[in-house]
Amino acid sequence: MDILLLTVGALLMILGLMGSFLPVLPGIPLSWAGLLVLHLAPAVPMNLTFLGVTLLVTIIIFALQYAIPALGTKYLGGSRAGMIGATIGLVAGIFIPIPFAVLIAPFIGAYIGEIINRTDSRSALKAASGSFIGLLASTFMELIVTFIFLLLFVYKAWEFRSLLF
Repeated sequence: MDILLLTVGALLMILGLMGSFLPVLPGIPLSWAGLLVLHLAPAVPMNLTFLGVTLLVTIIIFALQYAIPALGTKYLGGSRAGMIGATIGLVAGIFIPIPFAVLIAPFIGAYIGEIINRTDSRSALKAASGSFIGLLASTFMELIVTFIFLLLFVYKAWEFRSLLF
């Protein structure tokens, strides 16, 4: 049973790491689920504090992933319409079945939002660039956190290796 849970947890950790780049996979929640599955193994003692702190980090980072592109738009002079456009573009990009749609859609959404808000083309382009930069920042942040979760998973598995194997 321990080996099965360790394997499932490792698979979730890998999928979580892949989810940092693939918008279809929720990277942070999958990585946290991997940590949870590891702690469900009878050989690894349940550590509710560890799981609670990592869950809190998961929730915060997951929420920030949707806020950062909109905040990037606002930071580079975008209006509320540009922020809404960036958010709509981010969500729509997840469902558009073309490569890199999740990168392009927030940019286009922010640009369209700014144009609708009667902003000139140059200012709209600047605000849309903020959305793209914000999206890259949130992707990098997710990659870092999922990698840290992977390291924690490996550490916990190594710590209890004599009981797991």
